[in-house]
Amino acid sequence: MDTKRTISMAFAVLLLAACAEPAGEASDTSQSSSATPLTRAAQSPELQWGPCPDIFPAGCEIAVLHGDPAQPNADIFLRVPGGYQIPAHSHTSAERMVLVSGEMNVHYQGSPASTWRTGEYAYGPAGLPHDARCVSSEPCTLFIAFEGPVDAIAYDGEIN
Repeated sequence: MDTKRTISMAFAVLLLAACAEPAGEASDTSQSSSATPLTRAAQSPELQWGPCPDIFPAGCEIAVLHGDPAQPNADIFLRVPGGYQIPAHSHTSAERMVLVSGEMNVHYQGSPASTWRTGEYAYGPAGLPHDARCVSSEPCTLFIAFEGPVDAIAYDGEIN
């Protein structure tokens, strides 16, 4: 099995484990059925936050909002504390994002760095390495809609 597929599968397992229901609780079909309307706030106590994959330092958290992260079209929240550095990485999928809280400096390979503020939309092409820093004192929460399965692939080079 190739490294990218292994990382993608490991990431999906982590995401699914983060959203597993406690034993004995009824299933919330709103997360699995695309025909059921769904509303979630980043501060909702219903969200089940779990750690990000090992390529991210401690403090990074994710919550699956809709879909199966191992399949196309999953939506997640990614949350990091103020001052957190998101290391260089890429995804096999394009990602559509809205910054829900905080302020982030984001740098995609070959493009100028930009500052994202709460409410701003961004698009990240598949395979393009990038890094980011939450520059606010408050946590940064990012909504991400993936076109393909959710993954994160460490990038060892410099983002320039």
